[in-house]
Amino acid sequence: MKLSAAFGLISDLRAAIGIATLPTLKAIYREPSLVLRPTSVSRIFMAAVWSAFAGPTDEGARAPKLTLIPHATGAVLDIGAGLGHSIDYLDRTVVTAYIALEPNELMHAAIRARAKAAGFREEDVLILRGCGAEDPTAIRAQLDGAGLQVDTMLSVMTFCSIPDPEQTLTQLVRQVLAPGGRLLFYEHVLSPRADVAWWQRFWTPLWRLAFDGCCLDRPTHLWVAAMEDEGPDGQSMNMWSQHEVWGKEGEPEEHLFWHRVGKFIKHND
Repeated sequence: MKLSAAFGLISDLRAAIGIATLPTLKAIYREPSLVLRPTSVSRIFMAAVWSAFAGPTDEGARAPKLTLIPHATGAVLDIGAGLGHSIDYLDRTVVTAYIALEPNELMHAAIRARAKAAGFREEDVLILRGCGAEDPTAIRAQLDGAGLQVDTMLSVMTFCSIPDPEQTLTQLVRQVLAPGGRLLFYEHVLSPRADVAWWQRFWTPLWRLAFDGCCLDRPTHLWVAAMEDEGPDGQSMNMWSQHEVWGKEGEPEEHLFWHRVGKFIKHND
């Protein structure tokens, strides 16, 4: 692997630190007790970073998003909604409700504004509070309270940062996604090339520290494909009745952010 590719993300790290350090320090100055709450500090830092990075990142992913997100139907749960950029790709003729799972409350105002601009009524938008993807029971409770069933689960570069990903993803799909529902994802994942994967593992400890837990080395697409559920007879069965995975057109093999796009349909048994 060329060193220029292996060290290409340093410019992103420098930019993130330059953008987010001052607002984070100002927040700590205003509220010194934040130093005892590292998760809160990380979210302040990430909110500043994502305000600058989200637009260019969305533009760079426009082509694969256009092939993926319009497949969303019914009530859509956007896992790790960020600033709500996925809303712009939803087909409003088939999407009935937008549900945002975004633990960073500093991003909620932007999500609501984007949903409103896209034509969603206030009653058609639900922002889940007090939970993350690792809390399927809490998610289910809030959905039940709102009278909603998730027909489509959408993740855009989110599975890279959720805790205990294999178990979390399986439980989330089992408990939250309706039978016959769709899981759609666009994620950067572990490269099949050993040299690229080595550098992904090398950089992950530093990258996850700067970007709120984001890991470069997760084979998320493989975990999703291998998901199992309990069948009617109590035996394990594959979670999916259909699935399709493809790549990002024109993406170089040496890219540290190697992307996979997936459309999976949950079994209806």
